[in-house]
Amino acid sequence: MLRCALACLALGCGRESKTKRGGEQLEVSELRYLAGVGQVNMPELAEDLGYLAPLKLRWVGAVLGGPEALQAISTGDVDFGSAATGSTIKMIIAGAPLQQVIASGGVDERSWGGYFVLDDSPLRDARDLIGKKISVNTLGAHAEFMIREYLTRGGLTRAEIPKVALVVIPPANGEQTLRQKRVDVASLSGVFRDRALERGGLRPLFRDRDLFGSFNSTTFAMHKRFVKDNPNATRKFVTATARAIEWARATPTEVVRERMRQIIGRRKRGEDPSLMRHWHSVGIKTRGGLLSDEDMRLWVDWLVQSGDLKPGQVSSLSSLYTSEFHPFRETPTAGAAPRAPALAAHRN
Repeated sequence: MLRCALACLALGCGRESKTKRGGEQLEVSELRYLAGVGQVNMPELAEDLGYLAPLKLRWVGAVLGGPEALQAISTGDVDFGSAATGSTIKMIIAGAPLQQVIASGGVDERSWGGYFVLDDSPLRDARDLIGKKISVNTLGAHAEFMIREYLTRGGLTRAEIPKVALVVIPPANGEQTLRQKRVDVASLSGVFRDRALERGGLRPLFRDRDLFGSFNSTTFAMHKRFVKDNPNATRKFVTATARAIEWARATPTEVVRERMRQIIGRRKRGEDPSLMRHWHSVGIKTRGGLLSDEDMRLWVDWLVQSGDLKPGQVSSLSSLYTSEFHPFRETPTAGAAPRAPALAAHRN
C-alpha cells in the first residue's frame, strides 16, 4: 500500500495547474492513479485516443484490488481509482471522503468472473466449500461479495460462512496457485480466466453472472475535495472515460485489442501485451458508464440483506455518487441495474 510521503502532495497540492486548450481551463495538468498489471483501463484508453488531452495520466504503481485504491484516494496519494461498488459504498458509509463518478467495469455475457476448480475436484456446491480455501485478489471487494452470495444461496449460515477461507493472491498468480493445489478454488476473470481456460483442466464452480446477470460492478471514485476543487478536471476525466467506453463498445473487438496491445507495449511496465487477445468487452451495462440510483440500490440492498448495513442506514442513494459531470446524464441509461435478489434466510 502506498503511503503519504509528504503532506504537500495530498490532493495534488503544489502540482502544475491552469492547463488550457482551446479556451478550456483545467485546475490540474495530470491525474495520478494505481492500476493492475497486464490490463488497460478506460482512462488509459481515453488518453491514448486523445480524449483526455490536455490532461495527462501519471501511473503511481500497481494495485492488487479496489480497497487499496480507495485508501490511496482517501489519503491523497492518487486522484482516482477503481473498486467494487459495494466496497466503495461501505467505505463511504464509514465516513471515507469518496465520490463515485462513473462506472469502471461490469459483468455481461462476454466479461464475467468465474470461481474455478480443477476438473477432478470433488467440489460441486456451496456446502462442499466448508473448510476449503478460495483465492481472491483482495478482501472486501467484488470477489468476496460474490462468494458470500453464493454461499448464502447455497444454504450456509452466518456461522458457517467464515469457515470458508479467503486467501489473497495476485490475479496473475491465481491459476498457478490452484494448479499447485495451494487453494481449492481460484477466482479468475478477464485475461487471466481465458489464459487458464486455454490450458485446460479447469471447470467453473459458479460465475458472478449466474448470481446477478448483467450489471455495473465497479466504479471510478475520486476524493470529494478533489471533485469540489477541480470541477473542470473532473468533468474532463469523466467525459473522456465515457467516450472511451463507447469507442470500445462500438469498435470491432480485434481493433480494440490491438490498440490495447500497443498501449501496453509503449508504457514498458514489464507486462505481456499478448494477453490482450483475451479482452472481450467493456462489460459496463450503461451508456458511457453513467451511474444511477439503480446501480447503488443493487449493492445497498445486498449489504443490508447480508447484515453489513442496517436498514435505513443509507437515506439517499444519490448521496453515494454523482452524475453531474457525465456527458450522457440527460439520456436514459441502457437498462436499469438488477435488483439484488432476497438472500436466503440465515439460520442461527
